[in-house]
Amino acid sequence: MNTMHRMNHCIWFTGLSGAGKSTLAYALQQELTASGINTFVLDGDVLRTGLNSDLGFSPEDRAENVRRVGEVAKLMTGAGVTVLAALISPYRADRATVRKLFAPGQFIEVFVDAPLLTCIQRDVKGLYAKAQRGEVPAMTAMTSPYEAPLNPDLHLHTDTVPLAQCLAQTKALLP
Repeated sequence: MNTMHRMNHCIWFTGLSGAGKSTLAYALQQELTASGINTFVLDGDVLRTGLNSDLGFSPEDRAENVRRVGEVAKLMTGAGVTVLAALISPYRADRATVRKLFAPGQFIEVFVDAPLLTCIQRDVKGLYAKAQRGEVPAMTAMTSPYEAPLNPDLHLHTDTVPLAQCLAQTKALLP
């Protein structure tokens, strides 16, 4: 397929910490790049150490975090890149605002879903343990809300579906 004529997409992975958003985004990046599709992962954790290091975790700061990442994703898709954004992005309204930045069909919301207990058991970053000790005051799904998507383009259950199958389902959304 001639990549000059294909629409670049923003695949927005949302879900709890530890659900598998970044794992899925980086694995998909490898596959798409191998297929000749120019991709870039906008990882929420990475962006919070640089571009968004001035933001905290209040609802207003979370909204601004999502807004900035959405704007960067829009710029990148306009430059010919398929963007894979992996952010908790806990509020439906913020995700809806980002969707409006893109042409119809260009923004793909993927709900990376795993039960809180599974995410706590995975706790790859140690955030849930810190939250349980009171060291993380606004931990999503524990002391801060997470609003699951009502109508995501794809709903992945990463606690029961293997990564390869999740990847195949996500790739199937791209034309």
